[in-house]
Amino acid sequence: MKKKIKKVNAAILIIGNEILSGRTQDKNINFISNWLNSKCGITVEEVRIVPDAEKIIIESIQILSKKYNYIFTTGGIGPTHDDITAKSISKAFKVKYEYNKEAYKILETYYGKKKFNDGRKKMAKMPKGSKLIYNPSSSAPGFIIKNVLSLPGVPSILNSMIENCKRYLVRGLKIHSRTLNLYTVESNISKQLGLIQKKYKKYVDIGSYPFFRLGKIGVAIVTRSSSVSKLKKVNIELNKLVKLKKIKILKL
Repeated sequence: MKKKIKKVNAAILIIGNEILSGRTQDKNINFISNWLNSKCGITVEEVRIVPDAEKIIIESIQILSKKYNYIFTTGGIGPTHDDITAKSISKAFKVKYEYNKEAYKILETYYGKKKFNDGRKKMAKMPKGSKLIYNPSSSAPGFIIKNVLSLPGVPSILNSMIENCKRYLVRGLKIHSRTLNLYTVESNISKQLGLIQKKYKKYVDIGSYPFFRLGKIGVAIVTRSSSVSKLKKVNIELNKLVKLKKIKILKL
């Protein structure tokens, strides 16, 4: 992993008709987001789910690649006709869509020359100038071009490949978080939370998330920051608020 800088962000682009139709449930957003945050100090700030439509993929890549430090795409790099992610990314960056020699050799060795058919050869085609993201599960590599990292959609394969992305990433500062589970309603603390957030807005993010547990309504207050000291100060203020309002804390 490259040298650490203060703040690094990313977006995730989920590609596939099967996700939008509801046929397949996405499991990659949660995994990638957690991995980037905990292992790399990179914050995911946007997620898009788009169909296997070239025009939409191209437009999304062009917009997101300018807006964020990194884009992670999932899906659409397999052997079938509707796997058009690599070709679409090539067009988005106006580079040639061609066989990557190293990817071709890896796949040919894995399948053997007799079983290395056109569909499998297709998985070796990617934007010119791409570097490979190696695949320890099924051999077919992902790739990175510019700031776009393209991974398969199958969760088990993606999970096995994710550590191989590290070498291409600039690490951000680690984001620390604390959660305070309260038996109250949001409206009871919304004004005070707003004032605390305004006071520390440059250093700490405060999120409020309602829940229903053990027959009672509650709120999870999640604070996140790269500064442990600022995070501590915010939580001291939150605990003062809890005492003032006589709110019960739920300890999990």
